[in-house]
Amino acid sequence: MSTTAIVIIVIAAIVVLAIVAYVATRAKSRRLEQRREEAQEVRTEAESKQRRAEQARLAAEEQAERARQEARAAAELHDKANDIDPDVDVDEDADRATARGSEDAVTSDGNGYVRADDAR
Repeated sequence: MSTTAIVIIVIAAIVVLAIVAYVATRAKSRRLEQRREEAQEVRTEAESKQRRAEQARLAAEEQAERARQEARAAAELHDKANDIDPDVDVDEDADRATARGSEDAVTSDGNGYVRADDAR
């Protein structure tokens, strides 16, 4: 083989290697860009879920506050009913209301819950 043929083969091999290296670099860059885009989509979804979770937490807190208000209103109405009812004696110290002629008592705790105690 002539020297010219060997030089042409070596140059062709170097060009092929350069093309392969260029293509590999471009493919790696594309994969990295795809991974960046996928990561951004996942971050966006995570932020969206975080916002929904925060909204649900706030709604639950609001609902709990409404429930506490309703319980307080119910306790106030219960106390008002005890004040109005002539058949109920209210012991202010123990916060107990007992119907006259009955052993049953109704107790209101600090949270506004009313319990009927059966003394039988």
